[in-house]
Amino acid sequence: MSVRPTHGMVLAAGLGLRMRPITLTIPKPLVAVAGRTMLDRALDHLGAAGIGHLVVNTHWLPHCIQAHLAGRPDITLSPETELLETGGGVARALPLLGDGPFYVVNSDIIWTDGAVPALTRLAQAWDDARMDALLLLVPTARAVGYDGAGDFFVDANGVPRRRRGQEVAPTLFSGVQILHPRLFDGCPSGKFSLNVLYDRALEDGRLFGLVHDGRWYHVGTPKALPEVEAALIEQEPE
Repeated sequence: MSVRPTHGMVLAAGLGLRMRPITLTIPKPLVAVAGRTMLDRALDHLGAAGIGHLVVNTHWLPHCIQAHLAGRPDITLSPETELLETGGGVARALPLLGDGPFYVVNSDIIWTDGAVPALTRLAQAWDDARMDALLLLVPTARAVGYDGAGDFFVDANGVPRRRRGQEVAPTLFSGVQILHPRLFDGCPSGKFSLNVLYDRALEDGRLFGLVHDGRWYHVGTPKALPEVEAALIEQEPE
């Protein structure tokens, strides 16, 4: 049964170490790429999906993000005095994210949609009876600014398998997903990675993947910015 999310969270607490020296004075989510910040791009996708309850976590230079989002009553900040990583950050914000499935989006990636918006596709594919997590996966061959070995193999039913050893996987995790609060039942306290919960859900048969049909861009270093900007401007000439 599909249940459409009403809440969403943007992960914006990272240190952005690989983007230094830019991120010495500005948090990575506020770095502008082709004229718009990565944080605003993520929030725009969530807004277009009709998400009216938004959470943004902060840690590095939090006052910058607070000032940038001033006047947005639909956004609640979740400050982290100690950096809690992806899993700990979402776990801390759970009371703000409702009782049903919710979106979680990284603020250091950029994506453009295919014929149907990616967030809509995720919501349509969500099966509340079978899933605790649904990850948007990107074909590595179409990932701009990415040169890794991928993350997952995924079958025709959307069942993923992590790559092993020296394998090269055909898809990577995009940083866009739907999670259910039950995924966090019995989760570690303090800082931890969402990968801990993905692996548990994999073992239980409750982690699924959906392959993205649009474009995806990774902005990892200052050197990568011109390549990503050029590709994005070509994709969005307006």
